[in-house]
Amino acid sequence: MAVIGVVENYTGLERVKHVGAMTLAAVLLGGNIVLSKVAADDGMTMRVMVAYRWIFATAFLGPIAIIVEWNRRPKLTWTVIVQAFLSGLLGGSLFSILFYTSVIMTSATFATAIYNLIPAMTFVIAVLLRFENLSYDKVSGKAKVMGTIICVGGAMVLTLYKGVEVHMWPIKIDLLHHANEATAHKELLALGIVLAVTSCICYSLWIVLLAKVSKNYPCHYSSTAMMSVMGSIQSVVFALCFDRQVSQWRLGWDRRLFVVLYLGILGSGIVVILMTWCSQKRGPLFVSVFNPLILLFVALASSLLLDETLYLGSILGGILIIMGLYVVLWGKGKDMKASKIILSNKGASQKNDLEAPEDQEIVKVDENGKEAEMKTNEVGGESDSGRKGT
Repeated sequence: MAVIGVVENYTGLERVKHVGAMTLAAVLLGGNIVLSKVAADDGMTMRVMVAYRWIFATAFLGPIAIIVEWNRRPKLTWTVIVQAFLSGLLGGSLFSILFYTSVIMTSATFATAIYNLIPAMTFVIAVLLRFENLSYDKVSGKAKVMGTIICVGGAMVLTLYKGVEVHMWPIKIDLLHHANEATAHKELLALGIVLAVTSCICYSLWIVLLAKVSKNYPCHYSSTAMMSVMGSIQSVVFALCFDRQVSQWRLGWDRRLFVVLYLGILGSGIVVILMTWCSQKRGPLFVSVFNPLILLFVALASSLLLDETLYLGSILGGILIIMGLYVVLWGKGKDMKASKIILSNKGASQKNDLEAPEDQEIVKVDENGKEAEMKTNEVGGESDSGRKGT
């Protein structure tokens, strides 16, 4: 099995940081989906929205990367550039365009439910590419498989089962001016499903690629900035092929500006930094398994901000998602402990082989056949045998 990164001795505080970082990333990504529906309701095309998203992400991450990692960046090679291009394509422009277009063709809830196939896809891809150890014969391997299945099952329950209505909020805020007309075209549903599944495949490949990028170029801000630059160039070129009118690109002090600023700074810049960091520390499966939380946050935010009804199935599905996350995290923790013990024992064995014990006597024979003693603990100066020969 190929191991990406260095296995560390994670303390309780470090584990909390990793879980908290991915939970925050899930919340921000949920905001992306809700606000993309608001932008579409305002007449903004998904292609222009995605282009502005990565433009603002580049403007946010570029200065941070230059200042923070000015003297720490390794040499920029063609391999790193190609990986940045693929990251910008799979996790940036292509994924964003496919996914947000599927949101318009179907619905935010449906597209987000398909989005939760990512943990299962990532797990399969990571195992096939030997970035993740299945170890199904071990308890930890069974836990990772079962936890992933429970997460996806919870996401499906949250979407497909309604039950009774649950009124959580004393007030509701409707940010939409009118219903999304694109969702009324039933003939676009099949195409929307295909786009959503394809976007999930792109995203899963990107998560696995993140581990490789982090190893070859271990500067989170710089690698994220390069990915944003590539994503912005790709998305702008694609958008200009369809949306050439100036009015489609014009931004004012309105909801469009707020949406693209959020998507670029919080929903892209901060999120990718968090995901890159966690992928390097804990592996691609750890990152992908938090994706079902996004559906939970979208359901809650939609009920509060978009005047959508919250059902009992959403609550039950959310409970299953949390249970699945706990099972997977437990399995990952067992794997990390086992890997640490193996590497520690290996390191100790190598250290014992390399280090000579102090005061070890090395026996030499001079030209007269007389034995001379030299102690290896003498550093600098002449040995006793050397002085006797002079």
